[in-house]
Amino acid sequence: MQFRDLNTQYLTLKEEMDKAIQEVLDNCKYINGPQVKELEKQLADYVGVKHCITCGNGTDALTMVLMSWGIKEGDAVFVPDFTFFASGEVVSFEGATPVFYDVCENTYNADAESLEKAIVAVIKEGKLRPKAIIAVDLYGQPADYSKLQKIADKYDLFLLEDGAQGFGGMINNKRACSFGDVATTSFFPAKPLGCYGDGGAVFTNSDKMAEYLRSISVHGKGTYKYDNIRIGWNSRLDTIQAAILKVKLNAFKNYEVKNVNRVASQYTKLLKGVVEVPEILPNFLSSWAQYTIRLQNHIQRDGLKEHLQKAGIPTMIYYPKAMHHQTAFKAIDMYVECPRAEKLCNTVLSLPIHPYLTEEEVKLVTELIKDYIGK
Repeated sequence: MQFRDLNTQYLTLKEEMDKAIQEVLDNCKYINGPQVKELEKQLADYVGVKHCITCGNGTDALTMVLMSWGIKEGDAVFVPDFTFFASGEVVSFEGATPVFYDVCENTYNADAESLEKAIVAVIKEGKLRPKAIIAVDLYGQPADYSKLQKIADKYDLFLLEDGAQGFGGMINNKRACSFGDVATTSFFPAKPLGCYGDGGAVFTNSDKMAEYLRSISVHGKGTYKYDNIRIGWNSRLDTIQAAILKVKLNAFKNYEVKNVNRVASQYTKLLKGVVEVPEILPNFLSSWAQYTIRLQNHIQRDGLKEHLQKAGIPTMIYYPKAMHHQTAFKAIDMYVECPRAEKLCNTVLSLPIHPYLTEEEVKLVTELIKDYIGK
């Protein structure tokens, strides 16, 4: 069994995929080929924003946004304590200070109350300038942006949606990567929409930001290649990855999001009352980057992981260490306690999930879990 079955996906899309890749090889336009602009328009239309700017990876996408906001030393950027390292790494990369806040135990996403406490504590101390909030759509479900936007407006802060895991999710009729002032995503192969290498994108309705991002992604270029009007870097999505993503996006829109939600529903039906299952809020839709259960403690979690591994079932722990416990952040001050993040690090376990997982495979996984819990 595959944790994220990219092989079955490829075999399903093989005819279209091979044709799309061969077209790039035939035309030899490996950088900034027409497929890149076509993909950007399709992505922007799907999300419901004016601009999509693709780039080399999801981390670059986050960094480019912080650059556009002028985030610098002395600034505070508020980051969930339970997330992938890149969400905080990009803040430090700009010389600013990540300030960690807690998450909700039932959704794994930003806790608005903890966030506001962290903001107030930073303001009261007076050493850092609060500038921006990063919220993460962890495991596929968007964060609660109705609450987060109110806090951002109250304290005059930028709000960045890190949709690396949330692409395809929704709140009511509004899609992930359309919330906050700007949003980013990742096309890492295991993401809900992934390419065959690295890739990322920024989504914005701002013409000014879009122009800036397109410039810095290609060495700060101006009106043409050798007119460099600012210091930038090199972060572009390859044409061949754009061609791959165009094929995958059609499948994603047509049936993959629906199918992965069917798989998640089956998991929840079979595991509810056995372990703690993820909660999807009313009027929210998840794209299920991961299906993550919670156990009683790390001993039970680690034991279940070993039990499933012996049966050939792959699992993952996203994430075993809170951000404030990362060695690279050991000198960062904590402004609020984050007990839920620490608890999740010791209790979460992600099960295999993808649009091509069969009912029989889900039943196999759940029966093994029930067998272990029963013992």
